[in-house]
Amino acid sequence: MTKQHTLIIKAGHTERHYWKDLWRYRELFFFLAWRDILVRYKQTAIGIAWALLRPFLTMVVFTLVFSKLAKLPSDGVPYPIMVFAALLPWQFFSNAFTEAGNSLISNANMISKVYFPRLVIPASAVIVSFVDFLLSGIILVGLMLWYGFYPDWRILTLPLFIFIAFAAAMGAGLWIAALNVKYRDFRYIIPFVVQLVLYVSPVGFSSTIVPEQWRLLYSINPMVGVIDGFRWAILGGNTPLYWDGFILSASLVLLLLITGIFYFRKTERRFADLI
Repeated sequence: MTKQHTLIIKAGHTERHYWKDLWRYRELFFFLAWRDILVRYKQTAIGIAWALLRPFLTMVVFTLVFSKLAKLPSDGVPYPIMVFAALLPWQFFSNAFTEAGNSLISNANMISKVYFPRLVIPASAVIVSFVDFLLSGIILVGLMLWYGFYPDWRILTLPLFIFIAFAAAMGAGLWIAALNVKYRDFRYIIPFVVQLVLYVSPVGFSSTIVPEQWRLLYSINPMVGVIDGFRWAILGGNTPLYWDGFILSASLVLLLLITGIFYFRKTERRFADLI
């Protein structure tokens, strides 16, 4: 005689175990991240070198425009190093924001067929961008050796600013990923937002050129605190950190992450129907 098993489905069971499910599906997280890394560099003419060439060429252009033509100050450090110290977190944020924003649409088939915590998808996209960030760090090391510029003890605080950059990318990525599922117009808005934030962020110049009375208001842009933090950690005492502005930017990053997770979780249950 065969034993009969009863399957009991409890309402809200998935919701209550969501964060445990994230851990249970960690292999899927690593698989998606590894797949995207392979897809990005497979069958490309220059492969991984593209992750190095793009920020390097951007740094060259910014140095020519802002240093040679506009004659902006560099806080007593070589201008290419000052620019690249800002390009590292900026490129990480812009790549993660773009990839995470389009990640749910790109994996529509998987979302509509299989259950797993959807948070895994944009999170894996952010990790892929973080790999590019680590590769780009090689150029910064090379520039420092070339100019004979070495960081001081503040470099030990760099992991803190990397964490804040990661939180900013994750928070913004979750917002735009969830909105992109419901309103497909956001796929056209993403490049515009990235370009706009680049113009208002101190990537090609130092935020010290902003008048003192506007510094706090300028720090409403969360990337200002992230970039200034990177420069302070990498360039040392040459670039003083405006603490009031940094605290404001870091607080807004935390708010962005919390609200991003909340909105993503709130809309997640409808993804399979909308996508």
